[in-house]
Amino acid sequence: MSKTPITVAYGDGIGPEIMAASLHVLQEAGAQIDIDVIEVGEKLYLAGNTAGIEPGAWDSLRRTKVFYKAPLTTPQGTGFKSINVTTRKTLGLYANVRPCVSYSPYVRTKHPVMDLVIIRENEEDLYAGIEHRQTDEVYQCLKLITRPGCEKIVRYAFEYAIRNNRKKVTAFTKDNIMKMTDGLFHQVFEEVGAEYPQIEKEHWIVDIGAAKMADTPEAFDVIVLPNLYGDILSDVAAQIAGSVGLAGSANIGEHAAMFEAIHGSAPRRAGQNMANPSGLLLAGVMMMVHIGQPEVAERVHNAWLRTLEDGVHTYDIFRDGVSKEKVGTKEFGEAIVARLGQKPQQLKAVSYGSGENIPPGSSVAVRAKAKKETIGVDVFLNWDESDRDPNVLGEKLKVVEGDGVKLSMISNRGQTVWPKGQPETFCVDHWRCRFLATEGTLQHSQIVSLLDRVGKAGFDFIKTENLCTFDGKKGYTLGQGE
Repeated sequence: MSKTPITVAYGDGIGPEIMAASLHVLQEAGAQIDIDVIEVGEKLYLAGNTAGIEPGAWDSLRRTKVFYKAPLTTPQGTGFKSINVTTRKTLGLYANVRPCVSYSPYVRTKHPVMDLVIIRENEEDLYAGIEHRQTDEVYQCLKLITRPGCEKIVRYAFEYAIRNNRKKVTAFTKDNIMKMTDGLFHQVFEEVGAEYPQIEKEHWIVDIGAAKMADTPEAFDVIVLPNLYGDILSDVAAQIAGSVGLAGSANIGEHAAMFEAIHGSAPRRAGQNMANPSGLLLAGVMMMVHIGQPEVAERVHNAWLRTLEDGVHTYDIFRDGVSKEKVGTKEFGEAIVARLGQKPQQLKAVSYGSGENIPPGSSVAVRAKAKKETIGVDVFLNWDESDRDPNVLGEKLKVVEGDGVKLSMISNRGQTVWPKGQPETFCVDHWRCRFLATEGTLQHSQIVSLLDRVGKAGFDFIKTENLCTFDGKKGYTLGQGE
C-alpha cells in the first residue's frame, strides 16, 4: 500500500509530547503515512513572523492537503494572528466536525449515554473579524452570513449523518432576533433538509437549544450551527461529555483538511510527560478515515477504548475506585499499542467505513440572481449634541432632505427614537438615520448628493448601508418600534 503524505506540526507546550505519542500509536497500528514536518507557532511568532507560519509551510500543505496539527501557542499582543483561523480560511476548511461522546463509568460525566456530533460553519459569521470603532462610545463587529456558506455546511451535516448512520440533524440559530442572517441559515437548513427525507430534522433557538443540550444531550444526534455558536457549544458539549482534553476535531474543506485536538497547548504541563494525548489521537483517527485507511482508525479507536476500560489513565481523568494505573503521556500511548487488535468489553466498539469525513463536493446550488433595487439608504452619524435629543436631530436633518429622498426614521442601537420615540430610551452617540426614496428607486448619484448635503450641514457621517429590495422583498430589517 502506498503511503499517504501528511503535513505535521508538533506545536508548542505539550504539543511535541502528545504528537509523538499519537504518531507512535497510529504507525504501530499500520498507518501508511509519509510525514512532512513544518515549523509553525510560538517560535516563529517570537522571531517576528506575525502570522506564525513560514511561507514554505503552505507549499507542504498544498502538496499533502492533510494537516495533522498539535496545539499551538499564540502570544498575547497586538498583531499576532491565530494560525487556526488563518489555516481554515486560507485552505477553505468550511466544516469543523467535533464528536462529543461520554465514556461512563471510566470518565466522569453526568451524561453517560451522550453521543453527538457538532458540525460548525468555520469561515464566516462574526469570525470574519471585520470590526470598527465608529464613535467615542460605539464599536461594531460585522456578522456576515452567506447563502453559499450556509448551503455548504448544512449539506455537509446531512451527508455526514447519512455516511455515519446518524438519524437526526438539528440546527441552532437565533433567527427570532437576527431575522436576516440567522434567518438565512434556518431557511437554507429547511431547503436542503427537504432533500434528505430519511433524516429527521429539527430547529432550536440557540439559547434554549444550548440549555437542552447541556441538560439532555442524548436528545441530539448531529447539530449544525453558525460559526460563533458552534465554537462555544462544541466546547460545552466536549466538557459535559467528560473532558475537553478527550475531544478531537476535523476541519474539512473541498481541497484540504486539518485535524487537531480542541484543547490548548497547556505550557504549564510541557515537558513533564503528564499530558493526555487522547484528543490529538482521536483527531488522528478521524484523519485516518479521511485519507482512506479506516481499518487503522478502527484498530486505534477500539484499542483506546479498551485502554480506558482497563483503567490505564493519565492524571486528568484518573479517579480512585475507577482507575487502576496512573501513567504518563508516553506510557499511555504504549498501553494503547499493547491493546491494538483488542476491542472494548463494556464500551461500544467502533466500526468505520471509508470516507466519512470526505465532503460531497461543491454542494452550492446554481440559482437565478434576484433583481436588486435600491430604495433608500441608512446614514450613520456620530452626533453628540443637545442632550442627545432625537427630536432635535430629526429637525436638524430636515434641511438635507430633497433630490428624491426623505428622512423616515432615526434609531439608536436599533431602537426607533424618531418619530414617536419614547423619552425613557437611553441613547448613545451613534445614530442610524433612514432616508427613503420619495418614489421609485435611488441612484448612486442621489446618495452621494445626500451625503454631500449631510456633510455641509455639519454632521459627521461614519458609514452608509444601502436599503435594497430583492425581487421586491425588503433586504433590510425595520428598526425596533418602526
